[in-house]
Amino acid sequence: MTNSSAQISEPSAKKTAWAWTVATFFGVGHGKPGPGTWGSVAAVLLWAAEGWASHPSAHTMLVGLLIWIAFAIALGVPAATIVARESGRKDPQFVVIDEVAGQWIALLFCPLDWKHALTALVLFRLFDITKPFPVRQLESLPAGWGIVFDDVAAGLYALGVASLLRIWI
Repeated sequence: MTNSSAQISEPSAKKTAWAWTVATFFGVGHGKPGPGTWGSVAAVLLWAAEGWASHPSAHTMLVGLLIWIAFAIALGVPAATIVARESGRKDPQFVVIDEVAGQWIALLFCPLDWKHALTALVLFRLFDITKPFPVRQLESLPAGWGIVFDDVAAGLYALGVASLLRIWI
């Protein structure tokens, strides 16, 4: 049984395939425990695999990542809205496209090495879990907007701190 505060309506037998595929990031959101962490790890691994496989310039990697982020947000908001409605939950844990977008934001300007990637991952998870002001307030946005944009804000916090750490350390 789910927490009544997480419920928004009765679950639907209907599942919109594209929305569930996007929202769970191709099923990654069904990973246990901690589906959000699995979504973040998948985002880092995809970013690293792209970088190591194609050896893009820093500029090309930045532009590519910005495109990925735009797609994750543009598809994630409606997908999260549909999946929340169909699952009967306000913010289902298995919806991880928001973590993917936030994690990719945290990776912006990040050198392609494991130390920087791990730093971005840890910082993003920290800000996503603790939700400092105003991240938590963004959850009150309607439907998919609230699901996705609190993680976008957590990603921006992680990006800021990671960038400062790269300058100072």
